[in-house]
Amino acid sequence: MKPARFDYLRATTLAEAHAALVEDGNDARIVAGGQTLMPMLSMRLARPKVLVDIMHLPELRKITSSNNTIRVGAAVRQAELLSWPELAKEQPLLAAALPWVGHPQTRSRGTVCGSAAHADPSAEIPLSLIALGGTVELSSRRKRRSVAAEDFFTGMMSTARDHDEMIEAVTFPTAKRGYGYAFSEFGRRHGDFAIVACAAVASDKETRLAIGGVADRPSTREFGTLEGSALDDALNDFAFDLDARDDLHATARYRRELVRRMGRATIEGARQCRV
Repeated sequence: MKPARFDYLRATTLAEAHAALVEDGNDARIVAGGQTLMPMLSMRLARPKVLVDIMHLPELRKITSSNNTIRVGAAVRQAELLSWPELAKEQPLLAAALPWVGHPQTRSRGTVCGSAAHADPSAEIPLSLIALGGTVELSSRRKRRSVAAEDFFTGMMSTARDHDEMIEAVTFPTAKRGYGYAFSEFGRRHGDFAIVACAAVASDKETRLAIGGVADRPSTREFGTLEGSALDDALNDFAFDLDARDDLHATARYRRELVRRMGRATIEGARQCRV
């Protein structure tokens, strides 16, 4: 199929992009990498009147690390973040998760913020944002605001972004001394969307596990210092609370078993690899 007709605006300033979102409202869509939006246009699952291209705004092409935070602009490609020399030291969970995002060809075009905007519940970047307690920076002609990742993802491909807002950047906390980080994923093939993905952050006093690919959005749970059968019981409760369903890729029962087994392995990996 071919896309429905649309106008194209190559924004030269943030103000121009903001103005287009105000003028056209829900009929305007931001495009950056386009790895998800372009297929949706071709299948006519999306029919915007105007595409606003933000990839040529230099202020959105930056990766910065300051005040214990990594800030990734809306025009930073996934491959650029993965090849950032400081990534493994600054945030090992991201370094472990990004190779699972699609394939080299799609990472070379897709953006980090684009994945967050699409909000697929199986995607690795939204999962990492929630696991790490990251934030999404939104801007419009009216204001700028930061939304915690836990509040930004509201459901299946649904977010807290208002129609006149765009994602300007996402931020991830840098690695903390005494904390460990681990990521694992199971899919039909490497690069496919996850059937189940796990991200864990652990210290001597706390353990957080985030699960993607099961519920309609990535979900987190605190496990404290639980070990042994107590941890198994808590993981079992988490697996059932995610309300997994059968689909073409896996049964609900299979997903629950993956949550139990992979969740434990990921937690143990984070506890054993503290910074």
